[in-house]
Amino acid sequence: MTPLEKDLEAIIEQSLINRGYEKRTQTYDDEKRTQTYDTARCLIPKDVIQFIQRTQAEIWEQLKQHHGDATETKFLNYLASEITSRGTLDVLRNGIKTYGCTFKLVYFQPNSSRNPELQTLYEQNSFTILRQFHYSKKTPNHSLDWGIFLNGIPIFTAELKNNFTWQDIQDAKEEYCKQRDSTEPLFTLGRCLCHFAIAPDEVEITTHLQDSKTKFLPFNKGHKQGKGNPPHPTSCRTAYLWEEIWQPDSVLNLIKNFIQLTPEKRLIFPRYHQLDAVRKLLADALAKGVGQRYLIQHSAGSGKSNTIAWLSHQLKNLFDPNDQRVFNSIIVIQRSQHR
Repeated sequence: MTPLEKDLEAIIEQSLINRGYEKRTQTYDDEKRTQTYDTARCLIPKDVIQFIQRTQAEIWEQLKQHHGDATETKFLNYLASEITSRGTLDVLRNGIKTYGCTFKLVYFQPNSSRNPELQTLYEQNSFTILRQFHYSKKTPNHSLDWGIFLNGIPIFTAELKNNFTWQDIQDAKEEYCKQRDSTEPLFTLGRCLCHFAIAPDEVEITTHLQDSKTKFLPFNKGHKQGKGNPPHPTSCRTAYLWEEIWQPDSVLNLIKNFIQLTPEKRLIFPRYHQLDAVRKLLADALAKGVGQRYLIQHSAGSGKSNTIAWLSHQLKNLFDPNDQRVFNSIIVIQRSQHR
């Protein structure tokens, strides 16, 4: 039986909490004039500051020598301005520098175990969820079904629809296209890394909201050599999204190794078949070592070049349990289809 939309939200929420997420409830403190989600800065301020103080306490104390009691406000304002100008992806990958103090906004999983401290810092990353996410200062009554945050920074949004309520994936997409103002700070290109339209049977994604011009792409596993998704033994067909793709290790891997902002200002998020192919090849190469042969079937226009690039980049950084590189060099030979 297909779960009702509210039940599906509860299922997703519990699944994410079981995998390490924390739930936030959106509130506003009139006395302190603070809110859980800061609609002007597009941040959860408390989560940002807690992550910085937890992982970079000494550098934080250095910054306080410059700003005193205004340190939090100055830091959050600067972080928000850097995300606006550089984009979330660049800020997460390269951090920010202010008054001679360099801060990381995320710690990625180290390629080898030679530095245990990096693994400890990696485990300090914080993933949070906001349901019925009120994202707008201009229209405070508007809300998204989901906001997903990494260390207080929004990375994904989602709209959920359910066939049982006579709504499907098209309704989720139309909400983004017709009811979400693309000029909102949260929806500008590069602020969020992906927007998900979700139904029990299908998932589609976009990285750039452009009102009626928004283009969505399928993010499905495929079923019986066709579109869609296979049945799930205990849940709906799209459960792989929150059980696998949104799992914290998976998200951090996506941010570190897959998501791209091209020189032409296109934000690229891998399709499911690309992500699946690369991850399976890496796992098999790690388990079996060099010298294996693989055949991957890609249809025309399905992103072969990106799959090759993502795989090559990550094979280069593949280490075995003894912290030795699996591959010393990577050679890519691409045969032209033109004669």
